[in-house]
Amino acid sequence: MSNFYDVSVGTYNQVLGGVQIVLSKAREHFEGEGTDLAEIVQTQLHDDMLPFWFQITSVAHHSKSGLDALATGQFSPPTRPENPTWDSLVALIDEAKGVVDAADAEAINAREDGEVVFSRGDFSMAFKASDFILTFSLPNLYFHATTTYDILRMKGVPLGKMDFLGRMRTKG
Repeated sequence: MSNFYDVSVGTYNQVLGGVQIVLSKAREHFEGEGTDLAEIVQTQLHDDMLPFWFQITSVAHHSKSGLDALATGQFSPPTRPENPTWDSLVALIDEAKGVVDAADAEAINAREDGEVVFSRGDFSMAFKASDFILTFSLPNLYFHATTTYDILRMKGVPLGKMDFLGRMRTKG
């Protein structure tokens, strides 16, 4: 990677693209089997883990709002969407992809040394902007994208690693 934009925006784009592929294949699978998508939206891997809708919301939030945080200096966890549906979750990912696609390389690179404060209630953590992206936002993005994939695999969707990886940045 040659700059902060490539590392952040390039990675967000790859993961979001992979999630778009996974969601598309999952919809086709579930509709073909007659599975209610509303059931999938509420599926959890384990009782103490948040459901599918939270995983998708978090993928969108860490990409779109992760970049927004570079400009505002503030980042908080996502809010619960009102009545999440399969279609509203797909729209969240598509919206996040649009925001990431529109990110300005010069503006992103200029904010690399800024500050981002993560806050949740009374708790807060201050980061150098690049460290926020590299050590907090991207690891969370991967965690929630992986959990999305795992829930769908657990429910029988025939997915593979290449679906998850999305479009890689290959030479040529």
